[in-house]
Amino acid sequence: MNAGDTLIISCEHGGHEVPAAYAPLFAGHEALLPTHRGWDPGALELAQQMAQALGAPLFAATTTRLLIDLNRSIGHRQLHSEATRGLALSARRKIAALYYRPYRDAVESEVARRIAAGQRVLHIASHSFTPELHGVVRQADVAWLYDPRRAGEGALAARWLGALRQRRPELKLRRNYPYEGKGDGLTALLRKRHAPEQYVGIELEVNQRFVIEGGPAWAALRADITQSLAEALAPAGQQPPRPSGILRPTAFKVFE
Repeated sequence: MNAGDTLIISCEHGGHEVPAAYAPLFAGHEALLPTHRGWDPGALELAQQMAQALGAPLFAATTTRLLIDLNRSIGHRQLHSEATRGLALSARRKIAALYYRPYRDAVESEVARRIAAGQRVLHIASHSFTPELHGVVRQADVAWLYDPRRAGEGALAARWLGALRQRRPELKLRRNYPYEGKGDGLTALLRKRHAPEQYVGIELEVNQRFVIEGGPAWAALRADITQSLAEALAPAGQQPPRPSGILRPTAFKVFE
């Protein structure tokens, strides 16, 4: 990172918990909760590791995205799932007030606070994607989503990708796949509010096949992604810190 840069990490889909008051809404939808529809398996575990290794604040949510999707804008057609979109407007607004706004406000306020202090925010949002969707196998192991119109985002994604490629040349590494980085989401909102020289937003996407396999392969990938991020952030000519578990997140907020 350059002088004046600061890192924050977020995880919008870190769990598939259902608040007790809303459990009846998921009668008949229980099987969806542990699938990729209900959460991003592995995303929170990786986010925690990156935050701990780099001493970055971590904001994470563990309520299922099927209640309300924290990575969608209010009014977006995918904000609510089939379990909740049929509710009265007042009920949907209550869900947003209880589970959406506290998380979004916390991340948005932290970004704004650091920018007001004269820092450039580097924001990494940790996500994962299902290996196959609608019968189509995804052709990527790790991917970086960003807005190609913002040079800082493209540069950080390229450095991170390059550092991981040096460590793991066998992996399929892609940019703006399997989704477009400029699509609707938390990073897209923050880009609208802050100039490119103030905010750099990257959504990291990891293939869930590694999470499903688990064990040493998943642990090794987490370690390599974390260390390659440290290398991408290190100023030219300086050695990055090795993730040793010594550092701790400067803040760790989990929204349930």
